[in-house]
This record gives sequence, structure tokens and C-alpha cells, in this order.
Amino acid sequence: MALEHAILVSLLEKPGSGYELARRFERSIGYFWTATHQQIYRVLKRMENDGWVAARDVPQHGRPDKKEYSVADLGRAALSSWLHDPIEPDSVRHDLAVKIRGAAFDDPAALIQEVERHRRAHQDRLAHYLAGEQRDFTGPATEPAPPDTPLDAETELQHVVLRGGIAYERMMIGWLDDVLTTLARFGPADRDR
Repeated sequence: MALEHAILVSLLEKPGSGYELARRFERSIGYFWTATHQQIYRVLKRMENDGWVAARDVPQHGRPDKKEYSVADLGRAALSSWLHDPIEPDSVRHDLAVKIRGAAFDDPAALIQEVERHRRAHQDRLAHYLAGEQRDFTGPATEPAPPDTPLDAETELQHVVLRGGIAYERMMIGWLDDVLTTLARFGPADRDR
């Protein structure tokens, strides 16, 4: 996926400034596709020049005007074309997995701290996802729609992606627990075997 597609999706969900897009990438989209502020601004400029997005100046009180971007017809067409093109399944490229395999040639127990750090990061991300799900999809402020209500594609698809993130984080935590149990069985003397 190109950054352009992630930006188009975000702008279709809600138009916004480059700063607002960068914040969205930090809070939600960034868990699935990362980009720096500089990359977002550079790509937005190119997308505007290519006619994929339109910008309008929005006056602000006591601050400089901001540019608010929205998706233009050419951008919708580009996104539609990309959505219909097949993509290859992602390959796993996992530095920690290589370190874990490599630990067989050093001190396996020495990797415990690093694995625990990764586990905490995944636990934090899972907590963030669950809080977002509670806030946006399943909490007391969200009422179930009557059975005959047509599906809201935007809401349903946002939620299914979030559920995928939740399942992934749970899987990673389970795997890291398994790794920690395995590493704990080794002591420093086992490296000479």
C-alpha cells in the first residue's frame, strides 16, 4: 500500500489539515500504516498537484489559516482502482523472531528483558485498542441498531479492522508468553551446549 491510499481513506472518513492527518496516523491508522509528519505533508502536496485532493483555506481566530484537504474525484478513482487490484499477502518480517532464533548461539536467558519489553508494548497497544472499541463501538454510549437498520459500511469496516488489531495483539502476547516460558528454561551455562 502506498501512503497515498492511507491518506485517501483517512480523508474520506473525515476531511482535515495535514496536522490533523498526522494526529490520526499517530492515534489510529498509524498502528496499521506509519508515516512521519514530513512524509504526510510531502505526499499531500504531491496529491494536490496531481488532483487527487483539493485544499481550501480555513480561517482560524488568532492563528494562521489552515489548509483543509478533502478527496477529489481523481483521488476517489485512484482509491477505487487500488481497492479492486489484488495485493500479495504480507510476509512476516520480524526482527525479534530472528533474535530469538539467534539466542541459541549465545545466552537465551539474556533475551528475556527484550521479550518482556515487547510484551509490555503489545499489552499497551491492546489496552489502547480495547479502550477505543469500548468508546466507539461497544460502550454504554453506543446503542445497538434495531435489527432492520441497514449496515453502516464505514462503522462496520472500521470495527472489523480494530477487531483484527485486537486479535493480533492478543496473539502476539500469547506468543511472547510462550517465548518467555521457553527462555526461562535456559540459564547462562546452556550456551556452551
